[in-house]
Amino acid sequence: MPNALIILVLAAVLSATPAAAADRVKIGFIATFSGPIGVIGQHGLDGFLLGVEHAGGKLGGLTTEVIKEDDQLKPDVGLQVAKKLLERDRVDFVVGTIFSNVMMAIYKPVVDSKTFLISHNAGPSPIAGKQCSPFFFSASWQNDGPHEAMGKHVNDKGLKRVYIMAPNYQAGKDALAGFKRYYKSGEVVGEVYTTINQPDYSAELAQLRAAKPDAAYVFYPGGMGVQFVKQYVQAGLLKDVPLFSAFTIDETNLAAIGDAAVGTFGTAFWNPDLKNPASERFVADFQKKYGYTPSTYSAQAYDAALLIDSAIRGVQGRLEDKDGLRAAFRRADFKSVRGAFRYNTNGFPIQNFYLHEVVKDGAGKLKWANRGVVFTDHGDPYASECPMK
Repeated sequence: MPNALIILVLAAVLSATPAAAADRVKIGFIATFSGPIGVIGQHGLDGFLLGVEHAGGKLGGLTTEVIKEDDQLKPDVGLQVAKKLLERDRVDFVVGTIFSNVMMAIYKPVVDSKTFLISHNAGPSPIAGKQCSPFFFSASWQNDGPHEAMGKHVNDKGLKRVYIMAPNYQAGKDALAGFKRYYKSGEVVGEVYTTINQPDYSAELAQLRAAKPDAAYVFYPGGMGVQFVKQYVQAGLLKDVPLFSAFTIDETNLAAIGDAAVGTFGTAFWNPDLKNPASERFVADFQKKYGYTPSTYSAQAYDAALLIDSAIRGVQGRLEDKDGLRAAFRRADFKSVRGAFRYNTNGFPIQNFYLHEVVKDGAGKLKWANRGVVFTDHGDPYASECPMK
């Protein structure tokens, strides 16, 4: 047989040989761990590590290494650590990020490298639409979703004049766009964007008071929520202008906000009061392991770990089988804390969104109480712009 023909035959045989199963998997976990927002990153990492533990300590049966990276809430730092994870650490999956401006910085480099990027929080609208990628899946929600749910709730309550506020970055813009998409029966009498981690909102609250709205809707996660709500209460606004939000008041800052949070409402895909076996196991084991109540950030990162576990198992550990991994991710064959859900064509979940209220339990401790479903099987509005089918 001529040498050239032998080479062609060998090449054909090798290309037809299934990829061998790996013996280990490396995960790069990017979040914000610095500053007043750092508590959110820790909630997420704790949830992810509990997910690894619940998967038997090995994702997909493979020895698992999780490499933690702090993006410091700086897109340029996020890009640096993402490149480190890809080029030096040679991770198999990247899990990130908290903030959408950081996600937008790392998104293209990660997916262009044909490394699967699993979001444990951020869901900016551009990557849900025309910039969607077959190497991206969200374990959380597209940014607009929780805010759309609150827009519908406020709309259904018949509140006619609403003042809305958020930080001036992608998630803040998506938040208010989502709220307005379902708030149709009234008037938005003020729409204000503030800087990220702004320490003082007194000028904006004076403007809010002057507008005399029937209610306010805001999105200020983590430490921003603590500052905003405390100043809102100190300004005497809470008794006159009911406050609605998403991710402004949650388990990351509930204790710091205190009794001022009682009676406020939020919306999310999950809350610790949700009744299903997977969620109840997650909450009980999380509290036992870490000594605090998990937040949505913890829950969706926990799901991210189990999603990766299900995908690796779906290809019997063959991490080079990208098409097989993608198909397994789409199946989402695991018990999610949110209950049943399915993936849209753009890699974002189609899922329920719930209303919850801050109350005091029998021991006087602040907690979220589930107040029912706002949306059932809710998909984002950008999937129609995604070229994937």
